[in-house]
Amino acid sequence: MKILLKPLQWIYCIYALLLFIGIMFLTVPFVVVALFFGRIKGGNFIYKVLKAWGTSWFFLIGLKPKNIYEVPHDTSREYIFTANHSSYMDIPPIVVAINQPVRVLAKYEMSKIPVFGFIYKSATVLVDRSNPDRRAESVREMKEFIQKKVSIFIFPEGTFNVTEAPLKEFFDGAFRIAIETETPVKPVLFIDAVDRLHSGGLFTLTPGKCRVVFMEEVSVEGLTMDDVPALKQRVYELMDSGLRRYRKYDTEKPTEV
Repeated sequence: MKILLKPLQWIYCIYALLLFIGIMFLTVPFVVVALFFGRIKGGNFIYKVLKAWGTSWFFLIGLKPKNIYEVPHDTSREYIFTANHSSYMDIPPIVVAINQPVRVLAKYEMSKIPVFGFIYKSATVLVDRSNPDRRAESVREMKEFIQKKVSIFIFPEGTFNVTEAPLKEFFDGAFRIAIETETPVKPVLFIDAVDRLHSGGLFTLTPGKCRVVFMEEVSVEGLTMDDVPALKQRVYELMDSGLRRYRKYDTEKPTEV
């Protein structure tokens, strides 16, 4: 049966990709106009355009987004959003689910993709971890955005988690910035992204539910740089236990960070 269904999935994946590209080209004129309004106002408008792109694409390919708020969420405040990272389908739900000004810390390499890279650079904070100067510049940019009441979205694992555990080890960056800017950390869980599109390949895309869970915020009030390990561990444990509530894993204990 799986062999018979495979051609249908390929057709579906090609259909989804063509729609993704087609809608992307429709957004380009709006992105170009938005760039004239500066990095804050223009960037915020670009995210609204991307939200329309993502919402339309989800609807047309049969993805069913759902936000789950475990506690009330205040969209008037800025946060350091931290999320698990296991699939390329972790990216579209950001613009669909987040209903406030935000910038994503994103990989520099993706900015080289024609057309998509232009939009990508306009709506993210690029980080090149192999280049210390660029890495420092991305930190400065994130701090500037937070000062302008724009939240930051970071995948603290850095790369895809392809292990059997809910999470990989976290980097310190998100938690250092949270403490330095006195911005609370807001853990977010992408529950179904890996089921919709496995990190192993584009032709694994399937329609279905796409849940995003907003967890309780973690305060950084009164914390110093000495508290980075404890803050990182606290957020890790919250996200690990949250993922285990919504999904089943073969491992019994979370990986230490």
